Amino acid sequence: MAETKPTVKPATSVQVKKSGNAISLLAPIICVLAGYIIWRFVLGSDSNFEKPGHGWFMPDHEKPKTALSKMYLGGIIVPILIGCFLTVVTFVIERFLTISKANGTGNNADFIRKVQYHLANKNVDAALAECDKQKGSVGNVMKAGLHRYKEMINNGELSTDQKVMAIQKEVEEATSLELPMLEKNLVFLSTIASVATLLGLLGTVLGMIRAFGNLGGDGGGAAAEQLSVGISEALYNTALGIGTSAVAIIMYNIFTTKIDGITYGIDESGFTLTQSFASLYK
Repeated sequence: MAETKPTVKPATSVQVKKSGNAISLLAPIICVLAGYIIWRFVLGSDSNFEKPGHGWFMPDHEKPKTALSKMYLGGIIVPILIGCFLTVVTFVIERFLTISKANGTGNNADFIRKVQYHLANKNVDAALAECDKQKGSVGNVMKAGLHRYKEMINNGELSTDQKVMAIQKEVEEATSLELPMLEKNLVFLSTIASVATLLGLLGTVLGMIRAFGNLGGDGGGAAAEQLSVGISEALYNTALGIGTSAVAIIMYNIFTTKIDGITYGIDESGFTLTQSFASLYK
């Protein structure tokens, strides 16, 4: 009876990418601290008020000289909202750089057509050279698949279906490493898009409570003037919250659209490799 040799599973060529989460952990904290510094020492500078207050953490200034200094009187929620806006800006820049790099150096559709042309001519090395030029997520996935594609051409132990499955598995493994990098930190934008509006409303409600509370001992025209000033100060929270949320929603949708385009290119890459091998190396 002939001895059956176990089929050795080819080692994957996909390398695990290691990336730190320092920016994810530190950026929100640093941005909130920066928001407080801007609120306390820029907007709340003594020179911005006719009647500077006392205290270090939250001085009770009165009669702001400028429109921006009025924002200081919106209360302690204002620096948190400023911190949220700075966090949005930070992750917008970080995602823009990452996704721009993931797009590669050229059009992904043109790149895939070039690879299809080279594979149709059985020139795998030329296809690999195109991957080196393209780079990006689609280029990386295609390159990993092409390395396994090239190995399977010379493999005499596996059937065509098994070779196609090996190529497909290689593409899937490469894809599983690329996609998390594209979607990383988008959760901050989606979270701030919802939370910023609520924080703005909370700041407005607290400001209204404070305004009506201070109104109790006054009467007449002075009371109406104090109430209007208090409402104006409270509404700065709403404006900051809605503005921050709007920026976060817009940028989140832009980035998810770009990621969907890259994902489509990755899927097309895998389909191209498997269909090409199945048709040329039966």
